[in-house]
Amino acid sequence: MTADSAETLQINRTCPYAPPDQHLRLLREQPVSKITLPNGSPAWVAARYEDIRTVLSDPRFSADRRNPNAPRLNGEMGPSESPLPRMLLEMDPPEHGPARRAVVGEFTVRRMAALRPRIQQIVDEHIDAMLDGPRPVDLVRALALPVPSLVICELLGVPYDEHDFFQTHSAQLLNHTITAQERQHSALELIIYLDKLIKAKEEEPTDDLLGRQVIKQRERGEVDHGALVSLAFLLLIAGHETTANMISLGTYMLLRHPDALAAMREDPAKTPGAVEELLRQFTIAEFAIVRVAVEDVELGGTVIPAGEGVLTLANAGNRDPEAFPNGDDFDIDRDARSHLAFGFGPHQCLGQSLARVELEIVFNTLFQRIPGLRLAVSEEQLEFKNDTSVYGMHELPVTW
Repeated sequence: MTADSAETLQINRTCPYAPPDQHLRLLREQPVSKITLPNGSPAWVAARYEDIRTVLSDPRFSADRRNPNAPRLNGEMGPSESPLPRMLLEMDPPEHGPARRAVVGEFTVRRMAALRPRIQQIVDEHIDAMLDGPRPVDLVRALALPVPSLVICELLGVPYDEHDFFQTHSAQLLNHTITAQERQHSALELIIYLDKLIKAKEEEPTDDLLGRQVIKQRERGEVDHGALVSLAFLLLIAGHETTANMISLGTYMLLRHPDALAAMREDPAKTPGAVEELLRQFTIAEFAIVRVAVEDVELGGTVIPAGEGVLTLANAGNRDPEAFPNGDDFDIDRDARSHLAFGFGPHQCLGQSLARVELEIVFNTLFQRIPGLRLAVSEEQLEFKNDTSVYGMHELPVTW
């Protein structure tokens, strides 16, 4: 298939809890193939589980999105348009290793366990407000958006009296009913805010992620202010939108599977497995991981020429029957922890332990405290985000 005749990548899902039909067909028939992106540019796609793991772990594929051949969907900023220094997820060796090691200690299982009581408090406060307020409730606005935002505030050390500003502009970044210019305005407001926040921590370091990073950088010789702003913004985006969408989508899926939900209520120890299965099923950052071949690479029997971009269809890879038999079935007893929802290899998601803790606490608490929770509208009335690189829901009206 030539680039001129390559089919255009589908973004919209016809089924809200399954990848686009085209992605599953590519998995079956052409797991490594040339496609045309919605913006008209060519790229390769990898749809098979093992091929995706190769792309994400083989050093012959570069993560540097400054490369003009790095695949981009409509609306993404080009390599010279971002006001921030290069982010961690865009770095290659030898730069990437030291930069990741400098911050990975902030996301250990031990640190996440220490955050559990505060996350539990945040979740309880928002469920209290749901129970005390009118019904129906939009779960997206009442719980899914504010919980991750407040957890990120705790992590970064945002002063409590500045939470409202932080939450307002964070929510705007995820609001796809407003214009791209309005979302960009909120992004710039947050960058300006994070710049001031980090300057304050440089003057007086605090005991939080950013304050500890300032201290570590000083011990190494000099604080890289721009890199810290970039890191803070990355953690905000990566840790907010993804978790917010998983809360709403996960709630929707569990309401659709009452037997699984009943099993979780009876035995909360099943919730971690359910979280992994939900992550595998939805793979919400479905177009987020891209690479560029830096030399010719054979992938699944096909040669990817040097300099050409590759888009990984992790949503299809997570349905690969070689990795997950009967992958279209929702099975909370399945061992799904090796899924690709957090990526794979040296760039695997830093905050995956935090995401798991948040999701476990939200689902256990929500369904224990509101056992009669149900959809307030028909499934046909639900609106899903089909126009972004992170899949989710615009709203989720619920009642009880």
